[in-house]
Amino acid sequence: MTKLTGSALEHHLDSLLGVPAFAPPTAFSENAIWNDPSIYAEAESDPEGWWDHHARALDWQTPWHTVLDWSNKPFAKWFVGGRLNASYNCIDRHVLAGNGERVAFYWRGEEGEERALTYNWLHEQVQRAANALTDLGVMPGDVVGIFLPMIPEVIVAMLACTRIGAPHNVVFGGFSVESVRERMAESRAKVLITADGARRRGMVASVKSEVDTILERLPDLAHIVVVDRTEIAHPMTPGRDVDWDSALDAANPICDAQPFDAEHPLFILYTSGSTAKPKGILHTTGGYLVGAAYTTKHVFDFRPDRDVFWCSADVGWITGHSYIIYGPLMNGVTSVMYEGAPDYPHRAIWWETIERYKVSVFYTAPTAIRACMSWGAEEPNKHDLSSLRLLGSVGEPINPKAWLWYREVIGGGTTPIVDTWWQTETGQIMITPVPGITHTKPGCAMRPLPGIVAEVVDNDGNAMSEGQGILVLRRPWPGMLRTLYHEPDRFVETYWSRFGSDTYLVGDAARIDADGDIWILGRIDDAINVSGHLLSTAEVESAIVGHPKVAEAAVVGQADEITGQSIVAFVTPIEGTDTNTLNEEVRQHVAVQIGKIARPKRIIWTYDLPKTRSGKIMRRLLRDIAEGRALGDVTTLRDPSVMETLRELISEHADSED
Repeated sequence: MTKLTGSALEHHLDSLLGVPAFAPPTAFSENAIWNDPSIYAEAESDPEGWWDHHARALDWQTPWHTVLDWSNKPFAKWFVGGRLNASYNCIDRHVLAGNGERVAFYWRGEEGEERALTYNWLHEQVQRAANALTDLGVMPGDVVGIFLPMIPEVIVAMLACTRIGAPHNVVFGGFSVESVRERMAESRAKVLITADGARRRGMVASVKSEVDTILERLPDLAHIVVVDRTEIAHPMTPGRDVDWDSALDAANPICDAQPFDAEHPLFILYTSGSTAKPKGILHTTGGYLVGAAYTTKHVFDFRPDRDVFWCSADVGWITGHSYIIYGPLMNGVTSVMYEGAPDYPHRAIWWETIERYKVSVFYTAPTAIRACMSWGAEEPNKHDLSSLRLLGSVGEPINPKAWLWYREVIGGGTTPIVDTWWQTETGQIMITPVPGITHTKPGCAMRPLPGIVAEVVDNDGNAMSEGQGILVLRRPWPGMLRTLYHEPDRFVETYWSRFGSDTYLVGDAARIDADGDIWILGRIDDAINVSGHLLSTAEVESAIVGHPKVAEAAVVGQADEITGQSIVAFVTPIEGTDTNTLNEEVRQHVAVQIGKIARPKRIIWTYDLPKTRSGKIMRRLLRDIAEGRALGDVTTLRDPSVMETLRELISEHADSED
């Protein structure tokens, strides 16, 4: 495909919006691991047999006697009686197979440092780190907190925990220390592994010194292990604080991987809840590993002797757990890990990295794709991206225009896209195209994977054959959360009470089309009720971003005396765009795409939105600012100053209306 830019690219993308579906390239399908649609019927005819078969791809020290125990709904047990070790399945078995010198990760630091981390290196480091934790008194079942940037030590720390049966509790490196304190207190962590500091866009931020401010309120935390990343000065308290390198140097180099019961806790990961208190999602060893390994291999069509994978997420999120650490390593894949942001030290760093390491499968978020769109196609066009054979999307619904830009500009117009839907709670990808089989529709998650049963239901829980409703999961799956840590009642109430203990409430709205394909519309509580019409924020945002002069949009509802709620849109234009005459254009565009009822009442033009350091837009802060409320916690924002800018823009907009 000729590399297009500017208006020529816009016209090309607009012409593709009318294409009903994109077939997988013939060459891709012919060589794909899955290219026969009969797999869906096979899985449906014997679900437990299906999972029994795929679980055998792992190494089990003791086989299971029962695939699924669903007798105490909704508390499932998978692969009952089986025993295995996560670290062994991620490392040892590849080393024993003679693949120890295969690169597990090409790591690239923010300042340009590069390291090739082999499976042999991981094997050595993880054994030493596991023994270092044991030397600190960590026993199977003890929780270990991890608060680290995207550096090699975070991989080692996670796998060391699993080697000795200590559930890890990873906290995203961009969170505030108060968030760390809350998560360590809730999980009763015994040890916290952190860093002296972290690199962020060319600056060095202190971490250990900040962590010290919360330790008096964490009586269960016995030790702090400190990785020296930045050489920033920090205090070390004798008897409590331990230097990572010194601890590993002193540790026994041999630590045999202990087999643990399939239902032994593997990790806790805290996610936001409908209340202020985060939910501690508990995943266990056997089922989670099976789900992560199965989806990594088949959704991304991996063969370890040919592929280099890059999942651009942070390990502090479930995407990083499943598709940076466990899924790829269990499959013996070579991955890329990058410490920095997608625009640091420059806006071409992603494309430069793909070209440098010949990445073949790239998995990222729609927010990042839209940001790259706003920067233009010129930067990716300068780089050789021909190594890419599959693209993936994760984290939120992707609008059709961004999907097409991703396919045409990054994928060269032929590369298939797997737009994946799943959650922290599900542990594994649930709804996605199968790249060697599925005819994909831009912006559509398509259908559940073989072995998964998902439905769109009405308010009474009745399955819908077409239309908009509530997404549910009807059958247990291996990677599912087992409970909320220390909160079993909340687990039942949150996920299994509305439609009964057989039906998992996802919390997302969805639409099923006439072909039976599923379109994710966003969270149920992200809907806006305008004059009795329930509108999905994702759908309105997609329509706005479909305008050729718009790069990104976030939509929230604002109380309105006449309509109940009205729509406020915070919109980022393409660079260099004059927005003075765009308001009505965008409102008309939305009216054409959805209907007049969906037109934003207010459009606030801004060149930045409140985002976490991982790129997620914090819509709750936009709701606060739109309705004039006091702002909630802004410590997790990449740039907290953006809120003051938006407050001024809102005020100016209100004055102009008066």
